[in-house]
Amino acid sequence: MSFDDIIDRFGTHSVKWDMMEKIYGVPAQDGISMWVADMDFRPPACVSGALQGMIDHGIYGYYGDETAYRAAICWWMKTRHSWDIDPEMIFTTHGLVNGTSMCIDTYTKPGDGVVLMTPVYHAFSKVIKASGREVVECELVNNDGGYEMDFDAWDAQMRGHETMFVLCSPHNPGGRVWTRDELQGVANFVKRHDLILVSDEIHHDLVYAGHTHIPMSRVDDSIADRLVMMTATTKTFNIAGSHSGNVIIPDEALRAKFSARMMALGISANSFGLYMAEAAYSPEGAAWVDDLVVYLDGNRQVLDAAIADIPGLKSMPLEATYLSWVDFSDTGMAREEFTDRVQKTARIAVNHGPTFGKGGENFLRFNIATPRARVEEAAQRLAAAFGDLQ
Repeated sequence: MSFDDIIDRFGTHSVKWDMMEKIYGVPAQDGISMWVADMDFRPPACVSGALQGMIDHGIYGYYGDETAYRAAICWWMKTRHSWDIDPEMIFTTHGLVNGTSMCIDTYTKPGDGVVLMTPVYHAFSKVIKASGREVVECELVNNDGGYEMDFDAWDAQMRGHETMFVLCSPHNPGGRVWTRDELQGVANFVKRHDLILVSDEIHHDLVYAGHTHIPMSRVDDSIADRLVMMTATTKTFNIAGSHSGNVIIPDEALRAKFSARMMALGISANSFGLYMAEAAYSPEGAAWVDDLVVYLDGNRQVLDAAIADIPGLKSMPLEATYLSWVDFSDTGMAREEFTDRVQKTARIAVNHGPTFGKGGENFLRFNIATPRARVEEAAQRLAAAFGDLQ
């Protein structure tokens, strides 16, 4: 399998491609879909082989005995992230949006404030609001094209009703890999304000050379009694449709509360997701991820070079993820104009910055996890769409 293979996803119930025209008005016949965060690559053969084994067996019953599945998670976190976890810490949810919602439901009550560092992954605010909680937006500082945390400003914002902080690490959409000092700052902040910390680390395997992701659980032992970790195979291996994710809870008391809520809601794992995850978290899966990150880095360079050649456009330096965050502020254009140029003229479907919260108003998010030829075509279309700025 090559990452350069063009796979036609139309007519496969792909939200990314089959919904592109309806949502963004980008024509299906020649549009390029660079919005929702899934990849246009097949997963490694070990994952497909696990599914084929299920098909060959021909019975799709309830999944039992999670020993090997949990061991695979523990092996991956130890070998890839130097993070030791106990298998008993692991809960399987229907993806990490569900995991986030479960944490909100378990550890907060209606009317509580839930803190987000914005701009940030839009699903967080959706589930917070839908749960009857208040989104507390602590805006990141855009310092010369890179995001930084401003704890002094955030301290001043707190009103006392906040009970949870949701961290996105690595950051989506800014692509930052937070440093140990920054993560320690988060730890100190949640202690100062007595907050439960939910650390969504779904992009932790997609980190570029020169950067190292540090799991929040390795930063400060003193927050173990208020920390909930979230990881998944889904972004790493492009199996988001399996809707499986892991909520990993070091503290026994927090685990008991989460377990009780899972039981009350009747949530149990999807066997297809567990089979795929166990196969993915393997030496073969690891080798595939290493190759993937190198390929994505090449795509990043292609798009960054194109953006740099267009006056008024600037892409944030991408340290992790396959989601390029592009700033259109210096074009002097209204948001509607630069968005129309991307979607109507260049015929590229992208995520709109305001959906990510405060600070996202003049940005668009581009998904570069697609064959190189598509990224190159998108680069040419953007140059033409903004050609009058040259």
